[in-house]
Amino acid sequence: MAKLALNKSSLARESAHLSEYKRFLPSLELKRLQIMAERAKAKETALRLDAEYERRFDEIAKSLPMLANEQVPVEGIVTLKSVKRGEQNLSGTRLPTLENIEVDVKSYSLLARPHWVDPAVNGLKELLKLNLEREVARERIEKLLEAEAVISRRVNLFEKVLIPQAQKNIKKIRMALADAERDAVVRAKISKRKTAARSAVKGMAEL
Repeated sequence: MAKLALNKSSLARESAHLSEYKRFLPSLELKRLQIMAERAKAKETALRLDAEYERRFDEIAKSLPMLANEQVPVEGIVTLKSVKRGEQNLSGTRLPTLENIEVDVKSYSLLARPHWVDPAVNGLKELLKLNLEREVARERIEKLLEAEAVISRRVNLFEKVLIPQAQKNIKKIRMALADAERDAVVRAKISKRKTAARSAVKGMAEL
């Protein structure tokens, strides 16, 4: 680390750094608050989706006990065809979003299948979508936690290292400059007295 120069140029440089740090810190704090608020929202969404998934699963299981009938297999009747994901930019943090999903429903004869197969298919499609939404919600929480940790480290760097160090440097430089100024005044007074003394001696010699 370079030695701190105790001069006016160094004072101006440290003062500029301090102003920049203090100007940048509020934006970091705001960014951290936005991330924390979004994380809380994402957590609520994840909990809601988990509860909704469990609720719908139980409802479907209770209303369609016939799903257990092995004579009418429904396994594989609904499959995921495609998933379209998007991205949300929140203060520089890229968060996943679920834009759209497409499912394939295996064709089946309405005459060969009992009446309850249709609501079962709809229920399976709903559960499939809910499960994907849960996955995205969990991914958002993970990314928000990572972003919050990074921003918190930056805030701590400014608050606990950069700003205090700049303030310490400024104080040290000002004290050194003040000491130098006092020394210069003292030297000037001494020089003035010596000059006056020499003039007095010279004047007496000329008498």
